[in-house]
Amino acid sequence: MKPFRIPRWSFTNCCGHYWSRKPPAAPGSSGTSRRDFFKTAAAGAAGLAAMVGPKDSAQAQVRVFPPPPPAVSPIEGLIDFHNHCAPDAFGRAVDDDEMAQLYLARKIEAVVLKNHVALTADRAWLVRKHNPGIKAFGGVTLNGAAGGINPEAAQWMWRMQGGYGRVVWLPTFDADNHVKHFKDAPEGIKVVGSDGKTLPALREVLKVCAQQKLVLCTGHASPTEVLAIVEAARDMGVDRVVVTHAEFEVVNMTVEQMKKAASMGAKMEIDAMGPLMGPNAHLAFMRHWRQVTYKESAGHIKAVGAEHFVLGTDLGQTGNPSQPDGYAMLVAGLMAEGITKDQIKTMGREVPGKLLMG
Repeated sequence: MKPFRIPRWSFTNCCGHYWSRKPPAAPGSSGTSRRDFFKTAAAGAAGLAAMVGPKDSAQAQVRVFPPPPPAVSPIEGLIDFHNHCAPDAFGRAVDDDEMAQLYLARKIEAVVLKNHVALTADRAWLVRKHNPGIKAFGGVTLNGAAGGINPEAAQWMWRMQGGYGRVVWLPTFDADNHVKHFKDAPEGIKVVGSDGKTLPALREVLKVCAQQKLVLCTGHASPTEVLAIVEAARDMGVDRVVVTHAEFEVVNMTVEQMKKAASMGAKMEIDAMGPLMGPNAHLAFMRHWRQVTYKESAGHIKAVGAEHFVLGTDLGQTGNPSQPDGYAMLVAGLMAEGITKDQIKTMGREVPGKLLMG
């Protein structure tokens, strides 16, 4: 058998030109060259694109790349009033230092570290030590791990080195309202008696908050309980009260209830996690909570007044957006619904700044 050879004249360059003489067309062929073939194919592809492409030439030029980063961070100078980090008993995507570094890159002013089962006043001191440039605050949540409505837990919290323990949260997932709403248990930790008045143990906690100028957050109390707590706090000299995620499923205050709470000096918390929740949420545990849209939150702000709200994220869970990304999403979503930059500054900086540092 003779060795297989490709004649030199069979080679073409990248443009379809032959290096030497053009080979004769094979018997029965059309004589179409390689170059002719590519010309025909290109013309066909162009025709197909014209048929299936957008009719409007301007529309055809729309790019789908993400926009460039903003010249100024949309959350610069703001405060995240509700933030969860590792270590925790629940899955958290970042630890305290990682969160602080992410926020420092976006030039946020301050963060409040929240944990359902552990003290965060000491962790706030460590965050400040490891991450100069960010103001971190902590506190204690009066769930079962802290002994329930325990004034001693509040006393020792604010005494923690640094003085960055500034917040007392009333029961969250151990709250009587929470466990009954989600049918987790027959009853939970109560803050209001059957007569509609705050219980003696809670009034002792309120005394500590009033004496030390601490921020009292209402936890997962019902709207009726929230109003009783706010009234009792006002009467006992507590001038820093925040209704924890007032729009979320387990609290879910009406506009009229928000107005009443505001008239007694309370602030309502709006969180970035709200729009991520609902029956179609990407994480299973968030499907049990109703979705709070940006439009709904904007409506509350317009009806009650920006000076009666604080902004937070309630983020940090594994699988959710990072706290800075979630905060930026919240700001963009509210502004798309007509909330102004000045109102964002009021809710995200001025109001929480006075609560924590005033």
